This record gives sequence, C-alpha cells and structure tokens, in this order.
Amino acid sequence: MFASDLRSRKRPVNLTLNEVVVAQARTYTENLSATVDGLLNEYVLSQQRAAEERQRSANACAQNWNDFHARVGSFADEHSTL
Repeated sequence: MFASDLRSRKRPVNLTLNEVVVAQARTYTENLSATVDGLLNEYVLSQQRAAEERQRSANACAQNWNDFHARVGSFADEHSTL
C-alpha cells in the first residue's frame, strides 16, 4: 500500500497542534493544510520504506540461516535422542 496520491479525496480531520508552531508555519505557507498533507505523505512513505527494508533484512537473514543450515546442519542434530 502506498501513501495517497494527489487525486485522493480530501476530508476534514481534527488535529491538535502547537499554536506557536502553527503561527510560525503560516508565515512560510499560504496553505497550511496542503503543507501538512505533503509532510504527512512524506512521513508515511518513509515509514513504508523502512518497513520494507526491515522485511528485506529479515528475509536475507532467514535465507542466510537456511543456507548455513543446508551446508552445516544443526548443532542439535548431534544431540538428538530420536
């Protein structure tokens, strides 16, 4: 799933923001909603990329372990009572 595209429907939400920061932000942007929407979109994308990277890392770790096990076997195999 990807963050919203620019054509997605907009809807009002309630946010609680620091009023000093909001006042300062308004000096830099004419459209605070669009600015916050863009920043939130960037945040979601960065979180998605981080999750995908963690999954790739876990997959690589599992593959390395499986390769090692295929070559060497398991330490526990020497001590099995079966």
